[in-house]
Amino acid sequence: MGKSKQTGNHKGDKKKNIAKKWKTKRRTKDLDQIHSDMKPETAAKLLRQDVDYDVTGCAQHYCLHCARYFVDMRSLKEHFKTKVHKKRLKQLREEPYTQAEAERAAGMGSYIAPKIVEVKTQPVEENMD
Repeated sequence: MGKSKQTGNHKGDKKKNIAKKWKTKRRTKDLDQIHSDMKPETAAKLLRQDVDYDVTGCAQHYCLHCARYFVDMRSLKEHFKTKVHKKRLKQLREEPYTQAEAERAAGMGSYIAPKIVEVKTQPVEENMD
């Protein structure tokens, strides 16, 4: 399809590139950030957040692996069955890329294959509904 050539939005001298906004509109967390969120202490904080009316579902229904908020428990459970969620779980099975691995790839050590991390869908609490 190609990059958008459209700039600005009828403001005259303020020329903003709209293509940049489109690229970053649906940006989600990277896999290494999600791996750090999956640590038990951070995961507990994310799954038990205080009520926040500015976030979808008042921040009560959160998918840890996809870094998404949902309106209610039913939509969260349906999300667990989708192809998008299952694909994300598969991506998270590989250990995150580290500086040590980058140095080994550059020839500063012997290659060690990335480890497989077991990732399961988060447990769902029925009483949150």
